[in-house]
Amino acid sequence: MLQENLSNFILKAIRNNWKTKALADYNGKSYTYGDVAGYIIHLHTRFEMYGIQPGDKIALLGKNSAHWAITYLAVITYGAVVVPILPDFKPGDVHHIVNHSESRLLLAADALFENLEPEKMEKIKGSVSLNDFSILADGVAGSLSDKAEAVEDLYQEKYPFGTQSDNFFLKPVLNEHLAIISYTSGTTGFTKGVMLPHNSLVANIVYANKNMPLDPGDSIVSFLPLAHAYGCAFEFLWPFTLGCHITFLTKTPSPQIIVKAFREIKPRLVLAVPLIIEKIYKKQVMPVINKPVMHGLLNTPLLKTFIQKRIKQKLVNVFGGNFHEVVIGGAPLNAEVERFLKKIGFPYSIGYGMTECGPLISYANSAKTRLGSSGKVVDTLELKIQSDDPQNITGEILVRGENLMMGYYKNKEATEKAIDKDGWFHTGDLGLIDGDGYLYIKGRSKSMILGPSGQNIYPEELEARLNNLPFIQESLVVEKNGKLEALIYPDYEETDLKGLDEEALKEMLNLYKTNINNSFPEYMSLSSIKIVPEEFAKTPKKSIKRFLYTMNQ
Repeated sequence: MLQENLSNFILKAIRNNWKTKALADYNGKSYTYGDVAGYIIHLHTRFEMYGIQPGDKIALLGKNSAHWAITYLAVITYGAVVVPILPDFKPGDVHHIVNHSESRLLLAADALFENLEPEKMEKIKGSVSLNDFSILADGVAGSLSDKAEAVEDLYQEKYPFGTQSDNFFLKPVLNEHLAIISYTSGTTGFTKGVMLPHNSLVANIVYANKNMPLDPGDSIVSFLPLAHAYGCAFEFLWPFTLGCHITFLTKTPSPQIIVKAFREIKPRLVLAVPLIIEKIYKKQVMPVINKPVMHGLLNTPLLKTFIQKRIKQKLVNVFGGNFHEVVIGGAPLNAEVERFLKKIGFPYSIGYGMTECGPLISYANSAKTRLGSSGKVVDTLELKIQSDDPQNITGEILVRGENLMMGYYKNKEATEKAIDKDGWFHTGDLGLIDGDGYLYIKGRSKSMILGPSGQNIYPEELEARLNNLPFIQESLVVEKNGKLEALIYPDYEETDLKGLDEEALKEMLNLYKTNINNSFPEYMSLSSIKIVPEEFAKTPKKSIKRFLYTMNQ
């Protein structure tokens, strides 16, 4: 276990920056570090009056916002466990996660709560509004309504003159204690709640402090989903402990909104998923370099240097013009795009991580990044390639150390499959490592697809639904041009039996697409369903060789 403590990091940041801006909603309300302290104490008082004990789970459902961040801080410093839920999840998935996690309290954005059925969440004492922290509903397992006045009385008793920097304290929560249960999916058959201890969060913060370019008072834009480890750790938690000013884009952001916010806020560090970078490259750079006149100019050495500098400055301005570097993570970056960024000297870096490591596994800053590499393993982890020749023969990436999860909640079988008896976590990803310790990811044996705003998409969920429908023998969901496409091999025996011709089958598939898109979050929507003429190629174990259908998409 590490010596540093998360509650102490938060306490120090708040006391040292009491009157400094801490959190803000984009084009909305702003909060100082002192304001945040007051809210934390208010929420601690509520938890106490509601009968919440340290170690109890508290579910958190909402889009990125200052109140989401304040609630997160209050829960983990109280010693309770945060269960963040993606706002895109359907009501049935939210009910399932709240129940599976055994959450005792739900804090939810009003608009999202309206779609829920509180009586289906069996163990919660009640639901509280993320908008204003009022009580939304009493729960099946208790009542909050009769405690509203008592909360205010208890707060006044403890803090008659309000929360001040000299009377604000946080009791340290031990590093071995559970901090977060992060669900990678909401669907019943795919539920995996990643259990991250305080130690994992601390390990990520300590590493970032040593290796990432950010200082107290710097501005940050948070647009990656806070319910995911990547955005939560590096767009919110670590910058907060440094004393930075974080602005949350409270709506699902398009690239246009993100760019507009960058230009206004001018962040000092930018986090991004490859899809954002690739879209900006496609729209901002390719139209310029693909002009016929440019081909000749780029073959002239002096003009080539001048043009590349102009393009670099154009890209720098897109991200606000004030950043140290753009950190890219969450999925592999398109090789052509990376080569271009390297060629023009654009300050980017690439990291590699997984929720199970809270999330960081490897990283190298922009001065040290190498083409095609995801950097070096962080100093709180060990990494090895399961290969006889790790520099030349691809093997599975294995890690162990301080960042690692405690396991999957109530899923011993999945935990034992992921973490071997020697403590090595099997990532399911394939890679090489060079003589200098740089990691090169060569393939994702897992099939996860990264959504447009950083959401994890597990195609098996969609495939399971498709495969259960009439006239479909097997299916495969792939990403094509940033959209999801379902490839299906029809059950021709059934179509012949029912007298369905190809046009009738296509009409049926369009109906399936509409029904499926109404059942899953918007980021999992299928753009099309395409018929393939023959069965999918399979391994000896009869698993579809997914890579054959995804590598050229």
